[in-house]
Amino acid sequence: MSTDKITFLMNWHATPYHAPVYLAQKMGFFADEGIKVALLEPNDPSDVTEIIGSGKVDLGFKAMIHTLAAKARGFPVTSIGSLLDEPFTGVVYLKGSGVTTDFKSLKEKRIGYVGEFGKIQIDELTKYYGMVPSDYQAIRCGMNVSQAIIEGTIDAGIGLENVQMVELEEWLAGQGRPRDDVQMLRIDELAELGCCCFCSILYIANDKFLAENPDKIRKFLTAVKRATDYVLASPTEAYKTYITIKPEMASVVNTKIFERSYAYFSKDLKNVQRDWEKVTKYGKRLGVLQEDFSPNYTNKFLGWELEGESADPTGDQKRMVKLQQEVANKGGFQRLDVKIAA
Repeated sequence: MSTDKITFLMNWHATPYHAPVYLAQKMGFFADEGIKVALLEPNDPSDVTEIIGSGKVDLGFKAMIHTLAAKARGFPVTSIGSLLDEPFTGVVYLKGSGVTTDFKSLKEKRIGYVGEFGKIQIDELTKYYGMVPSDYQAIRCGMNVSQAIIEGTIDAGIGLENVQMVELEEWLAGQGRPRDDVQMLRIDELAELGCCCFCSILYIANDKFLAENPDKIRKFLTAVKRATDYVLASPTEAYKTYITIKPEMASVVNTKIFERSYAYFSKDLKNVQRDWEKVTKYGKRLGVLQEDFSPNYTNKFLGWELEGESADPTGDQKRMVKLQQEVANKGGFQRLDVKIAA
């Protein structure tokens, strides 16, 4: 048995920032392109690149560092576009946990991580701060870092500003505690990366499917670009439509996650060369990529004019911190006004 449907695997259960692909299906954008798409959710996020790389599924979502590592491990996948650009990622903790802005405060603490590369990242960071892996207890939590912090099974864990921090802020508010009792040690700053891009969320494809179905790839991306345009132009209406598909999106936490994800949606879906170069170097530093490794991405299936490169990417990140803090305080939808290099 076979199907003419394109199969697409999320990087976890349906999440607010998955809106463009669900909307592309709900609003008939895939049908307008003459393609059928089956949207799937994994039982374990760690399986995604292996499932796509094996050819069991055609396309999916995955973070940049995991997409690079998948190729290095022999799973033939390529990024064909970006969903979220540079969401802030780091070690999330609560005030009063004994963790502070000093990374060395993690000594003898229990640190949660999602998958194997989270552990590798923390181990590598310890070298910068005079620590070794035996100085802390690593606990694999999968995508349940927030719950593990709430339950007290970990003291801190790797998470995203627009997801785990939102979950913890709302839990704190429910406990009568200030939302800013949740804090983050950003990995890009700790590791001196100069970008937050290692956790950019990408559209990835199985290489065999990519080679044999270039027209389907172009049509798929055209449809999700149309849905992304709708999200960016009319976020409130777009999210109301998403709720009709996934009623669980109506919760206060998920609505706020969507608001906090809005600024990170890639307008043109392009893979940013500067980011790929930096994360490839970072992967080599972590030892998950060989020195002769070439990054696995392409923009050739994006059939529209792409945005130019930022004139001040470092400054953009500083401005994004302020913007996201304002969204956290007041809610609503804001985007960064990025100046393009001449």
